[in-house]
Amino acid sequence: MKQNMPFGLIGRKLGHSISPQVHAQFGNPDYCCYELEPEQLDAFFAQPFLKGLNVTIPYKQTVIPYCAKLDPLAEAIGSVNTMIRQADGSWKGYNTDAYGLRYLMVCAGLSFAGQKVLVLGDGGVSKTIQAIARLDGAATLTVLDLEGEHTYDEIDQFLDSTLIVNATPVGMYPNNLKSLVDLRQFADCKGVVDVIYNPLRTALLLQAEELGIPCMGGLPMLIAQAKQAEELFFDITISTAKLVEIGAAAQAEMESIVLIGMPGSGKSTIGAALSALTGMPMVDLDACIVEAAGTDIPSIFAAQGEDGFRRLESEQVRVHGARHGQILMTGGGVITRTENYAPLRQNGRIYQIDRPIEQLARDGRPLSMGADLAAMAEKRMPLYRAWAACTIDNTSTPQVAAETIRRDFDAYLRNQWAESEPTGTA
Repeated sequence: MKQNMPFGLIGRKLGHSISPQVHAQFGNPDYCCYELEPEQLDAFFAQPFLKGLNVTIPYKQTVIPYCAKLDPLAEAIGSVNTMIRQADGSWKGYNTDAYGLRYLMVCAGLSFAGQKVLVLGDGGVSKTIQAIARLDGAATLTVLDLEGEHTYDEIDQFLDSTLIVNATPVGMYPNNLKSLVDLRQFADCKGVVDVIYNPLRTALLLQAEELGIPCMGGLPMLIAQAKQAEELFFDITISTAKLVEIGAAAQAEMESIVLIGMPGSGKSTIGAALSALTGMPMVDLDACIVEAAGTDIPSIFAAQGEDGFRRLESEQVRVHGARHGQILMTGGGVITRTENYAPLRQNGRIYQIDRPIEQLARDGRPLSMGADLAAMAEKRMPLYRAWAACTIDNTSTPQVAAETIRRDFDAYLRNQWAESEPTGTA
């Protein structure tokens, strides 16, 4: 980890932060992560080479006494996530999370106005959410936490909430696929926001998707607050077009492409062509199973049966689904276990590779050799289509299919980001 740079992010655990890469994209290569314990803060802030800092868990309120001045919005919110060294050597605190949150809401097509807002957690970022929800016209605002005015034990009193925001680390890597609430309890829920960006889709967001509730994760908030922080660092203006460009690029680094489809449909050849086209590394989950088991797939089936193989498959799905920016080529039966969907979707866009049954390869596939593939397809096809965001025809060449996926993927990434500035500055 680079140190002694004039700009950076302070927090307690920053091993998985992408902030240095994001700020580099905004034109600031002199930015690094500073992992600090509370007792190190006094000496750290006194270092004269520091010019500008972002602040994350658990210091967004802790740093306030270190600021000689606070921007009015930061003062009103009671949370600081950006600090600028003044000409006299003192620090001034700002809250750029507010801008980031409002941009996230624009990307999600959501608004606090008129909503019964339920915020999970009462830490530093929650203070920002609460303040912006009030400023932007929330009808009611309730905060649940482990302790305080309302705790999670009282959740049954607030099941009429219409907008739910997770401001806790629950569900964040490496504790993926955990959630504090069951959205099925909230019959009137119209929107869900989670400030976590790793994974891209937490268990809370995946359930919102399943229920058809508009939702959005925290990546737009991270990128947008970084934009405003850079504007403050260097007293410049950065266009929204640049924000969209950098946001889509950041998501491209994190989002995987997941290929599903019948055995022999061409996932591996298309994956290889797609890897060559995009530069993304490819991961063959069947090969990962073989490596973990120390034997080939026919031997696994012979020794453990299909159930044993599926257990090994699900283990590899959980491992590789938590990683970013890969082309994941799955086995044809991955969709037979519903538990595999969430790990694959949390960081990935899923594509079904479709090929006529008579063109499916059978060699080396224990369930395909001698099987009635038409009957297999009849059972599996509804699952492929339910899991996939897009179906890709594979009756031409792997290159054509790969190029089709690439075009769709690029358009999808850009469409996640709003071209317009968020409103509200108070």
